[in-house]
Formats: sequence, structure tokens, C-alpha cells
Amino acid sequence: MGSQDEIEVEVSAENKNGDAHRIITMENFPRKILHSKEYDAKTTVLLAYQTLGIVYGDLGTSPLYVLPSSLLENPTREDFLGIFSIIFWTLTVIPLIKYVFIVLRADDNGEGGTFALYSYLCRHIKFRNNLTIQGTRLPSDSNLRYYQEGSTIKNKSKAFIEKSSKAQFLLTFFVLLGTCMVIGDGALTPATSVLSALSGIQTLSPKITTNYVVLMAVILLLILFYFQRFGTSKVSCSFSPIMFLWFTTNAAIGVYNIIKYHPSILKGISPYYMLNFFQKRGRTGWELLSAAFLCTSGAEAMFADLGHFNKRSIQLAFSAFVYPSLVLCYAGEAAYLVQFPEKLSTAYYSSIPPPVYWPMFVIATVSAVVASQSMISATFSIVKQSLALGCFPRVNMLHTSSKHEGQVYSPEVNFILGILCIALVLGFKQGVEIGNAYGVAIICVMLITTCLVTLVMLVIWDTNFFLILAFFVPFLFVETCFLSAMVNKIPLGGWVPFAIAAFFMIIMLSWTSGRSKKTKFDSERKLGLEELHRILYESDLHHPSGICLFCADLVNGVPPIIRHYIHNTNSLREITIIVTIRTLPIKTVLPEERFEVAKVGFDGVYRCLIQFGYKDEQSLAGNAVGLIVEKLKELAESTEEAKKLDSALAKGVVFVTGRTVLKSKESNGWLDRWTINYLYRFLQKNSISAVTSLRIPPENFLQVGMLYEI
Repeated sequence: MGSQDEIEVEVSAENKNGDAHRIITMENFPRKILHSKEYDAKTTVLLAYQTLGIVYGDLGTSPLYVLPSSLLENPTREDFLGIFSIIFWTLTVIPLIKYVFIVLRADDNGEGGTFALYSYLCRHIKFRNNLTIQGTRLPSDSNLRYYQEGSTIKNKSKAFIEKSSKAQFLLTFFVLLGTCMVIGDGALTPATSVLSALSGIQTLSPKITTNYVVLMAVILLLILFYFQRFGTSKVSCSFSPIMFLWFTTNAAIGVYNIIKYHPSILKGISPYYMLNFFQKRGRTGWELLSAAFLCTSGAEAMFADLGHFNKRSIQLAFSAFVYPSLVLCYAGEAAYLVQFPEKLSTAYYSSIPPPVYWPMFVIATVSAVVASQSMISATFSIVKQSLALGCFPRVNMLHTSSKHEGQVYSPEVNFILGILCIALVLGFKQGVEIGNAYGVAIICVMLITTCLVTLVMLVIWDTNFFLILAFFVPFLFVETCFLSAMVNKIPLGGWVPFAIAAFFMIIMLSWTSGRSKKTKFDSERKLGLEELHRILYESDLHHPSGICLFCADLVNGVPPIIRHYIHNTNSLREITIIVTIRTLPIKTVLPEERFEVAKVGFDGVYRCLIQFGYKDEQSLAGNAVGLIVEKLKELAESTEEAKKLDSALAKGVVFVTGRTVLKSKESNGWLDRWTINYLYRFLQKNSISAVTSLRIPPENFLQVGMLYEI
């Protein structure tokens, strides 16, 4: 390879004129410093207000089902003090301390979520295992803004991970598992929130059966998923006022209940009452942890939805508004239950003062719909990141905001989530039962996030080892305790998130496996310069006028599609450009760093590397070819060569891509054959073409079919 300012393209024998070939290099464009976008105080407050409708809907509506999910016989005043203490400290330790103050700092240049953490690690660790998400790192990447390596990455932990294929396998597997769990949350959250909100109406009359509640839930969910197409910004503008009203009224009712029923309930803030509850209740208290943990539902959305807003707005909204409101609401419910312990199963609706019951029922129902938005938006963001890193079948991903690039919508993903959500409602019919499944999904994702953030501290931040332990050990202990309390919930619905995760894992692993095998096959069969020389100059090859751009996945070398194309057409345009579109595990690539061009060593043959970040819109529409030609003219060694490029551009452009069909050899194992011949091929046929997102004019597009037997 060349130096860090160079990219090796190819090396070898002689060209037509007999001159020896040398290493062809591509110099990087001048690097500019790109500062993260800063928001003034007014904009931050406005964004914080909008987060209420997108990020905090799920967390905000948790009072609907947390206490009603608590199963406790003959509860006493001390029990309710203990339950409130558990909820208070759970809210404080996990959403506030862990996510707001620590995890949000581990963003990937403004993007959050499991995949953002993974891509953050990819920029500092070289992954080589076949399962890992394929990314081709080049020496010149060190010159790209947001891709630079600091002095802290060369440590023993990094070296161990880079050398251990098992460690890379496990890391990638758990990243994909966490991603699939979050996608599953996109279906579980709406089902849980909406059913829990609507079930409150059953407390008024026994004539209102569960079937009526299920029907209303299905109608509301259909409306919710329909409105996703209008985008996060428009949705948040309509949802944020609702959630602001929800938090405000809940805080007010909480204060009312505290004053009226049991002011000393606030003593539950002391951890003494939590410890006393565990000592008194024993195994029952331990099992109740599974219900109390639901108060953190939606905490992961704070991180996953980071790309839709910004870090400070999310921190401000939770610390100054959401957190105090939730504490007062739970304290009010607990104070009410001290006087009326028999109302535990309907705690939220029973604690509402009768004069405001119906207004609160309407607000709660609408808020439950809003609550679903947080994980749906997070799902869209995560699928977008998965697409960019090549481990999810290509689906339509539409940008719904010109101001915030992270706000996206996928019709296909939205449809699948809607179907899964409605199926859960029709299958379980009870919000508490779905809550069992929901809790298991939440804790699994949080454990994975804890491990990934710990790895970021160790490998990237170079945090003091004792501070790393101070983060990892307490949070691992707390979250493991919650997970252990949920084990007995798996037969009661806790199996659902694992089933959904398994479904998406099969899809992602099959796609990743097929893509990696195709890349390896291309690399092994690329053309050497001697063979290319023979094809170009020792055969009777026709050279039509114009420019031909061969789109290939291969970063280095000449792709086999050129051999296949020439063999079947016996022609090659006067100007041939080998184009590789490369997605880097970074948020965005500067425009001046977008195109890397070089000569391959023969007259009229060039290479162009087009680089995108996973947040960039990958498109060759407009004047993209003209920009490539301008860059090539900078390499021109004579005026005639520059004129030849301009003349070819004026005579027409054609894009050639390969349509590769993979076929597994009979000698391979049955699992490999089934994965490639059936799963990957099915996904390939039903995913959108890579060319679709590039917006290449159909009249300038030619597809060449190729069969790879691997």
C-alpha cells in the first residue's frame, strides 16, 4: 500500500507504449474542519419541546401499566413506600444517570443507537471476521474528518479484538441481536401502550368487554402507522402539545394525590424503604422487579432517536421536565394506593379524581398513541444505519425533513411493524401480558448497550480503568438483577421479543453472509493489469464514443464484470471509469472528499471512488458525472486528454452494473446451500435495486447478469 495520503490501485507489467507500470495513487482532497452543528438556546428549547412527542412518549405513559403489573397480596403502607422507592431509584439510575449523563456522550457524530455504537467502534477497530459488517478501510481514511484515529486506540484491548475472530464474531452478533430487539420494540411499544390506555375504560362498566378494547386499539394503531408517512417533524409538531399536556396534568394529579392521601409517601425516595421491602417480601419482592423495570421503557429511545434531534435538547427535556413529572406521578399513585390498596390492578385510572376522569382518559389514550412514536422513529433510524453498513436488505428510505437529516421513513418497515403490532394486540388482548414481552426486550437491549459503551470507554475514550469499572460493574449488576426477575415471564409472553429478534436476525445474517461471499468472490477474480492489457490491446476490440461507468463493489483492482462485459459485447467505450460506491461507518463525508479519482494505467481507463457516510443520500443524479470528469481532468497529462474527456462526456454516458446471482456449490454444507440458494436469493429478489437509490436515468442504464457459483 501507499502512504496514508495514497490509495493503491494496481501494479504490474507494461502498457501499450511499453512503459513500466508503477503504483497508481489517489491523492486526497484538501481536508477542512467540519464542526458539529451548534444550536442556540432558543432552538435547543424548541427541540427539547419536540422531543416530548417523539422521544418521551413511551417513558411518559409507563405509569399506565407499571403499578397495575405489580402482583402483590395484601399490600401494606410499607410495601407501597418500598415499591415507590424501587421505581424512583430505577428511574434515577438507568434513564437519568446511565442514559442522560453517560450513554448520550457515546454518539457517533450526532447519531445514536446500537448501530451507531458499532460504527463508532468500526472506525477504531479493524474487523476481519466474515460475519462482521463488511467495511473496506483504506490508509487515506485517516485524512477524512470524523474518521481520524487518536493515540488512545493502540492499546491491548484493541489489539486483542483485532486479533480474535471469536471476539469479533460475538461483538457483531450481539450488535445485530440488539438491533433486532430494538426493531421488535417498534412493534411491542404501540401494542403495550395503546392496550394499557384503552383498558381503563373497562373500570367504568362490565359491559365493555376486552373485544371492544381490542377493536379500538386496532383502529388507533392503523391511524398511527398511516400518519408515519408525513415524517417525524410533522408528527412531533402535533404530538408534542399532547405530551406536554400529559406530563403537566399527571404531575398536577400526582401532587393532588400526595397532599390528599399520604404526604409522607415522599419518604420513599430514601433507599432504606426499598431495601426494607426486599427484606420483608423476599422472593415476591424480587419478582416485582420485572414490573418496576417497565418504568424505564423508552429509555433506549433517548439514545436511538438522537439523530432526530440533538444531545442537549434530549438531556434538557428529561432532566427538567420528564423526570420530575414521572416521579410526582408515581408518588401520587402510591399515595392513593396507601389508602386504597385493593385498587392496585387499576392504579392509574383509579387514582384520577372523578371530575377529570374522562378528560384524562382521552389524554391518556392519545398519549399512548404518541408513546408508540418514539420506538417507531428509532426503528426507522436503526434500519437506515443498517442499510448503510450493508447488513439489511435494501428498502426505500425517505428523508422527511430538509432541516434534520436524521428524520427518515421507510414504507416497507412501517408496514411490517404495523402488521406485527396488530398481530400482538389480536393475539394477547391484554396490555399487561404484552408488557411481559416488552420488559424482556428492553433489558436485553440495555445490557448490550452497557457492554458496547464500556468497550467505547476502553478502546476509544481511553477512560481510566477504575472509572470504567465504576460504570460497568454497577450497571451490569443492576440490569442483571432485573433480567433474573424476568426469567419466569418468558413463558407468559417474554418469548415474543426473542421470536421477533430471531426473524430479523435470520434476515440480517443471511444478507450479510451473502454480501460478504460476493465481495470475496469478486476480489479473488479481479483482473490483473496483464490480463487487462491483453484484452484492451491484443484483441480486436471496438471502442464506441462516450463514457462508460462500470459500477462495482470492488475498491481495489479491476472488477470481473469488465471481463464479462467485454467477452459478450467485444466493445468498450473510449472512456471507461470503474466506479465504486463506498459507505463509510461515519455520519457524513464532506463534498470535497466525495470523489477520489486515479488513472488505472491505460489510455482512457480510470477509477473513481465515491464515498458516502451512512447519513448521506446516495445519489448520482444531477451533475455527478460532470464532477467526476472535472476531477479526472485535473489528472490529465495533456490538453488532448482533457479535451477527449469533455468530448466523451458530450457524446453520452452509460452506467453498467452487474446483476449477480449466487449459487452455492453442492460440496458446501446444507446450511450454506440453504442460506445462499434460498434465503439470500429471496431477499435479493425482493429488495430494491442498489441502482434505484442512485437515481440513474433508465435510458443510461445497462445491467449485466452474472452467475457466481461459490
